[in-house]
This record gives sequence, structure tokens and C-alpha cells, in this order.
Amino acid sequence: MLRMGPLHAARVAIMSAGSKGTTYLGFDYGAKRIGLAVGDALTGSARPLPAVVNGRQPDWDALAKALKEWHPAGCVVGLPVDLDGKDQAVTGHARGFAEQLRQRYGVPVYLCDERLSSRAADDELRNARADGRLNRRVRKGDRDGVAARLILEQWLAEGGHRTTTTN
Repeated sequence: MLRMGPLHAARVAIMSAGSKGTTYLGFDYGAKRIGLAVGDALTGSARPLPAVVNGRQPDWDALAKALKEWHPAGCVVGLPVDLDGKDQAVTGHARGFAEQLRQRYGVPVYLCDERLSSRAADDELRNARADGRLNRRVRKGDRDGVAARLILEQWLAEGGHRTTTTN
């Protein structure tokens, strides 16, 4: 289990309140699972949520539940591109997922370059295990949630929440 310091606990408390207009959901689209995170534009921080199963299609009921619970001002979907910024095989699927989110739930959806987010998530989880912040084995969905958190925090840090148009 990850241990939180007092500052992190305060951020989580703010995000738990679902600050209207400042809460965003982040997504790390994958063929098997979709990582999910919730973040707040006021703090610029996010936290992972349980991953959502993605088989032949995403678990739309689980996604609807997350949207209903958090009432986000928008959703941020990681756009998987290669190191040169070119599309990969999964890029089109991520774009399609983003468009379906927008159409199904009528929420603004933004795309964020997610280059190396999964690798950064792996590094973070490995470091958390090594220094004792994570005192259990890494589970399959952990990487997805951490990657979604990193994507969302990057988007917030870049000022994406101040953008008035959706991508």
C-alpha cells in the first residue's frame, strides 16, 4: 500500500470533494485495460483509480460510474505515439475511444501525448517497491492507473485545463 504524507492526503481530500469545474479524469487506453485517474486543476495533482477492463469494447458501465461519481469538467485521453511523434497501431483506437467518450457522455475530451508514460509508471512502481512505499506485489492494473495519473498530471501542468476547445 502506498503511504501518503500530509500534503498528499490534503490533495486527496480536495479531489474527493469533486471540486466542480476543476476535476478531470485521465485515461491510459490499452487493448486489455484502460488506466483511470482523477485529478484536480487547482492542485495540479492526480491519483490513480482502478483500471477498467477493455475487451472487445470498453466496460462502458464502469466508465459511466466513474463519470457519475466524479462529475469531471473534462476527460484527458493519452495519445500513444512513437518517439518521433508518429502514430502507432493503437493510436487510432485511442482516438476512437476518446470520440466515443465525448459522444456517449457529452463531456469535453482532450488528447495528451503520452510518450513513455507506461515506462515512467513502471519506474515509479519499481521505486515505490524498493523504498517501501508499496509493500505488496505490483498488480496488473497498477501500471495502467499510474500511467493515467502521469498523463493527467502532465496535461494539467501544461495548462491543458485552460484550453477552451476540445481536440
